[in-house]
Amino acid sequence: MSRVDLSRYVTPWKYKRLQREAAQLRALRLRDGDHCARCRRPMRFDLPHGHDQGARAEALLPAVEGVEPDLSSLRLTHGRCNAMGVDHTGEVTERIRRKNEAELFAKKRKRA
Repeated sequence: MSRVDLSRYVTPWKYKRLQREAAQLRALRLRDGDHCARCRRPMRFDLPHGHDQGARAEALLPAVEGVEPDLSSLRLTHGRCNAMGVDHTGEVTERIRRKNEAELFAKKRKRA
């Protein structure tokens, strides 16, 4: 018996979740095509789950707890593009910019 078949019985909830996500990606691929919705570059669907350049479903609307998102509120993106898509408010973005700027000026410079 192979490892894939055994995982179906050892962790059935994980197997079901992965099957559901794969079906969701297939449906989104049929609807949206093979390009990332953010960077418009072609995506690879042969990469393992969690790979940086693999396909992921990105939610356009905030998720409601306990409710499975509808396909109309999802789109295909690369894993790396999805990670950059964190939507911050203007205040949070400004705070992050100031913190990074302060850290940059706080570093001691090497003198020759």
